[in-house]
Parts: sequence; C-alpha cells; structure tokens
Amino acid sequence: MNSNNHRKSSISRNTFETSISVDMDIDGEGKYSIDTGIGFLDHMLTMISKHGMIDLNVKANGDLNVDFHHTVEDIGIVIGKCIKEALGDKKHIKRYGTFFIPMDESLEMISIDLSGRPYLVFDADFKSQKVGDMDTELIEEFFRAVAFNSDMTLHVKSLYGKNTHHVIEGIFKAFGHAFREAYTIDNEINGVMSTKGTI
Repeated sequence: MNSNNHRKSSISRNTFETSISVDMDIDGEGKYSIDTGIGFLDHMLTMISKHGMIDLNVKANGDLNVDFHHTVEDIGIVIGKCIKEALGDKKHIKRYGTFFIPMDESLEMISIDLSGRPYLVFDADFKSQKVGDMDTELIEEFFRAVAFNSDMTLHVKSLYGKNTHHVIEGIFKAFGHAFREAYTIDNEINGVMSTKGTI
C-alpha cells in the first residue's frame, strides 16, 4: 500500500490519573517505541507491533505509585480508539482473524471480528498473580478496554500452559497476528464484508 494511503491514527488522552499518547500505523512495518513505565507491558506491546506489522508509538505517564490499573486500562482505551479511527469505514478489509500461537509449553488462541459490536470473552487462567511487577489480572482489563473502544468482538482463549509469562506473551503475539489478518485489505471484497452494508 502506498504510504499516502496508510491507515493511521494519533490520539492523546489526559485524566487526573494518566496521560497517554498513541500513534499507530496499521499499514506499517512493525516498528515501535513503547514507554509506559511498566516493563512487562512495554514488552507485550512490542509483540502486538511486531507480530501485527503495526507501527506503534506509546507514551504513558500514570499514577504507578497507586498501582498499575489506571495506566494499563487507559493505554488499552487509547489503543482501541486508535484502531477504530485507523480502520475508518472498513471497506475491503477481511474483517475476521483467528490465530493460534504455541509458546513453548503453552498454546494460545485469539479470534477477532472487526464487527462494530464490542464484546470480550476472556478465558485464561494465570498461575502467577504477577509477572515482573505487573498484576496478571490486568491483562483482561487491557483487552477489555481495547475491544470496547475499537468496537471489536474479541475472544481470548488459553488452551493450556504452565508458565504465566509464556501464556501472556502467546496471547499478545496471537492478538497481533489475528488483528493483522482481520485488517488486511482484500480488493475482491466489494465494500464491507457484511450483508448489512456497514460494520
């Protein structure tokens, strides 16, 4: 795709708790600059960028002295809004994407419908409460924020796995690949992939 036609978005969101800015190019090359103040989340967001072939810049300042909840959720909100803006009218996109990722002993699945109807099914059991300094329960909060602010239907399923780092990393990698499949342009699709004429 010609650089002039890249699907891009740039959104900032400021509250009393966090200051978040995200630049996204979903027709990018997988380049990233991530600084959230949360090391493990930085690592996971680079997975979305690299495996989704999305150029992603994220800068966040949050009340990490309280806990990580506000920052993680608000980053998800802004990334979701960027996805929605970048996709535009969704003409010619494949709309659906499903991907399985094996990560050593674990197997993770993501299934996405860029439906215009926000929904999250999150089925993953983490054996550790933290990875690094980050509470693992915040992974679900992140993906809920992404799904509901991008208007995507998102199913997250961990089929099995023992190492919590592997399980979560597999989920983020699978999200990148499934999203890439869903946003891909197919010029054989006339308009949008829906009998309604809109998604």
